[in-house]
Amino acid sequence: MNLEEMKIVVTGGASGMGRDFCLSLVRAGASVAACDMNEEGLASLADEAADAPGTLKTYVANVADESAVTELFEQASADLGGLNGLINNAGIIRDGTLVRVDRETGKVSKTMSLRSWQSVIDVNLTGPFLCTREFCSRVIDNGLAPAVVVNISSISRHGNMGQSNYSAAKAGLMAMNTVWAKEMTRHGIRFGAIAPAPVDTPILRNMKPEALEMMLKKMVPMRRPASTDEVFSAVKFIIECDYFTGRCIDIDGGMRI
Repeated sequence: MNLEEMKIVVTGGASGMGRDFCLSLVRAGASVAACDMNEEGLASLADEAADAPGTLKTYVANVADESAVTELFEQASADLGGLNGLINNAGIIRDGTLVRVDRETGKVSKTMSLRSWQSVIDVNLTGPFLCTREFCSRVIDNGLAPAVVVNISSISRHGNMGQSNYSAAKAGLMAMNTVWAKEMTRHGIRFGAIAPAPVDTPILRNMKPEALEMMLKKMVPMRRPASTDEVFSAVKFIIECDYFTGRCIDIDGGMRI
């Protein structure tokens, strides 16, 4: 598949990696449906993409809401003249250890609340399920294959302290990526996953400089975060390589050597 032929939904498109994916795709001539909860971010994205050769449409939608997802794909499909691509990028982080012991009193507190657990599972795991189910049903029903889905997982899928919810969601997304490839490839829909380590996005830049420096020095052999362009290069590969399905590309600077 060629980038300029893509009619693709990108969730979490208003900021971070998703924003870069949208801009890179539309600059390559693709038709992009950018979805996010951040209406202001979507507006600025549309302004930035105005002179690109491709087409960008924006949609405010919650990927964890089944009716909102159905409406999103119905409208995006109508606006773009069908769909043949999806990037499941939307995600949130609500970090915290499972429990914490007070050093002075020895009191144990439950530091990861059910709300923090469920919100991350809803957006990072249920969201991709709802979006992919809607996308695949439309591709098959309307004969739009070949098509491709890119799932943005994380190196945290292997288990990262303080991220029970996020690690579980990203590991689950990887499992679903494998299952969906086995189920849907015969219908002409391929699946690929990308698992980045720290990426240079606003979330990372908001970390305390000394904490970020220590994390990169101790955990990442390349001692720097990935750029969003480097992650997009993997997105581009998955879209363009028609023999790639069911696998994951780790862009981790050597973290898992």
